Amino acid sequence: YFSGGELFDRIVEKGFYTERDASQLIHQILDAVKYLHDMGIVHRDLKPENLLYYSMDEDSKIMISDFGLSKIEGAGSVMSTACGTPGYVAPEVLAQKPYSKAVDCWSIGVISYILLCGYPPFYDENDAKLFEQILKAEYEFDLPYWDDISDSAKDFICHMMEKDPMKRYTCEQALQHPWICGDTALDKNIHESVSAQIKKNFAKSKWKQAFNATAVVRHMRRLQLGTSLEGPSQITPTSDLDLCKTCSCKASCVSCATHTCGNGYRWYFVLVLRVLLQMDRGTLNLNLP
Repeated sequence: YFSGGELFDRIVEKGFYTERDASQLIHQILDAVKYLHDMGIVHRDLKPENLLYYSMDEDSKIMISDFGLSKIEGAGSVMSTACGTPGYVAPEVLAQKPYSKAVDCWSIGVISYILLCGYPPFYDENDAKLFEQILKAEYEFDLPYWDDISDSAKDFICHMMEKDPMKRYTCEQALQHPWICGDTALDKNIHESVSAQIKKNFAKSKWKQAFNATAVVRHMRRLQLGTSLEGPSQITPTSDLDLCKTCSCKASCVSCATHTCGNGYRWYFVLVLRVLLQMDRGTLNLNLP
């Protein structure tokens, strides 16, 4: 149990917050994720909500939580399951391509972006357009929010949010960047702007989060992103209630708009339930291999 609270809450409560503070936070995250990667573990759902302070102390360490989607990278194994949280997921995941631990580095890039301006690099009310932005790695350093941010910070983010996972920085490379290990991070107070944007962009109601999450599940289903090279889902039907009425089964299918039956319907139904149960954390916990 971590008593220090969530990352965003701590930033908003501060009266003083600088680029250097953000750099030190990312340094801690990189150290932790590098350790995971060295152990062969890929988190696959890194986001601010999963970054918790160990205690209420001013110098408390950041802890990474929620390993429900984590995967151990084995020799010769391939990851291709579409999982994670919209807005933080890497392009190769949405593109239905096999992926690696580089997806965690992309997520750290997204987190770094948010820590410096208070809003996400990718956003659209339309899920298809959101995914299109991510697939193209289309983001900008908007004025005036990035006026007071160093070029070094922007360079770091560009290396972390590189579309090509082969060119993307690893955690080890990121730890050697001057914005992390040097003195290029600025000390100017950016608290007012960042905290205002955090309040504006990350204060959605729980039901709004749940609605957006289920909409994304439907869209991913339509794109058939649930199909994986890692094998079928571990979730299997337990009764004829898992099946669809349109296939002469006993139960009505709530997903008839995308008509999935049997294992597919069960997979979809359980996803929606999990989203609703975890909506206060905004997690799409697919619990897939």
